[in-house]
Amino acid sequence: MAIWQAILIGFFAYLGRNQVPWLFGTTGGWYGIGRPLVAGLICGVILGDIKTGVLCGVAVQAIFIGQITPGGAVPSDLNLAAFIGIPLAIVSGGNAETAVALAVPLGALGVALHNFTMTVQSGFSHRADRCAENADARGVRLANISGTSVSFVERFFIVTLTCYFGAPFAEKLLNSLPELVLHFLQIGGKMLPALGFAILLKQIVPEKWMLSLFILGWVINSSFELTTTSLVFIAIAISLVYVMARFTKNNNEGSVESNQVFMNSDDIEGVGDYEER
Repeated sequence: MAIWQAILIGFFAYLGRNQVPWLFGTTGGWYGIGRPLVAGLICGVILGDIKTGVLCGVAVQAIFIGQITPGGAVPSDLNLAAFIGIPLAIVSGGNAETAVALAVPLGALGVALHNFTMTVQSGFSHRADRCAENADARGVRLANISGTSVSFVERFFIVTLTCYFGAPFAEKLLNSLPELVLHFLQIGGKMLPALGFAILLKQIVPEKWMLSLFILGWVINSSFELTTTSLVFIAIAISLVYVMARFTKNNNEGSVESNQVFMNSDDIEGVGDYEER
């Protein structure tokens, strides 16, 4: 890997880092180019192998597809896992399974680095508060710039140096590993995306019986060799049928309840008339 390629990857890693103000904040950064799928495309373009980059990005994204960051807490740093694991897998001649194997420990390392960086940055926040109390606008600007510079140093230099000096090491490591270890990495790399999808399904499936719909989709796709587009239209049709059935059922139940209320009101009026007589 050339030094300019490592620098570009490090720069995009910084832009996609969590809590970085550029690119509309976390919207275009952490939730944009910081995603492994987008990072795979970026690394593929920089390294001249777009196909491998995208495939690696898809595999790494699948692991963390169900991950959320509640309250700013980062369970796993996707940015570091993507912008180091994917380029190292590409330059070492590996595949998507290699990127997945590298991404898991790198994601855990990224969390430690993120927490350390946020702790250091808290000092600049207090400094900005003191400057604001004294109406020192220039001091507030300097404190904010100094705070984000910590993220730049942490992410840009770590990713750049690791990609540049770690590429030959990763290549030698893969070439020296026995066939059994490589086979184990391939199996693990295929299992981890399935775990990611399982976490996602646990979050979005409110009732367990709905899992049968996913099994039905898999059976249809495997049996009839349908394209993803065709399967999406089948899923939309099934969803519409289910929604309309629930909507009709709720309307019927509401009509029955309203009729009962109306009949009860008539009975009450009749009792009142009888007493008056």
